[in-house]
Amino acid sequence: MPAKKQFNGSAEDVEAALYDALSRADLDGLMALWAEDEEIVCIHPGATRQIGHAAIRASWEAIFERGSVHIQATQIHATHNLLSAVHSVIEQIHRPNENMPDVHILATNVYVKTPQGWRITMHHASVAAGKAPIDLFKASVLH
Repeated sequence: MPAKKQFNGSAEDVEAALYDALSRADLDGLMALWAEDEEIVCIHPGATRQIGHAAIRASWEAIFERGSVHIQATQIHATHNLLSAVHSVIEQIHRPNENMPDVHILATNVYVKTPQGWRITMHHASVAAGKAPIDLFKASVLH
């Protein structure tokens, strides 16, 4: 795993960097935001749970094969303490190169404060109740 740079901003700054990296399909930038702990977790809508850097990186790499993902996090509900933050957001996903309607996903992002600054430890995204499941690796709209 490459050395990670110091990121002294807030959990909100890391979240902004997360969605920016997704919009640019910047896999290295995205992975630099994750905690160094191998117990990190990422769950994409309708997909299996990915644990650890290698599995999470591979899942995003497969998603980025179709290009960048433009996500706007809205309706943020955040809880914070000195060493952790949990953000519940509604992600509005737009694929600029595809003529598809925007998709709304419910997501939870968990951050911890480490000696290197705030880092992501969990990203869990799911399709809202009543919506049809999507296959992220085959669907037109990916996350």
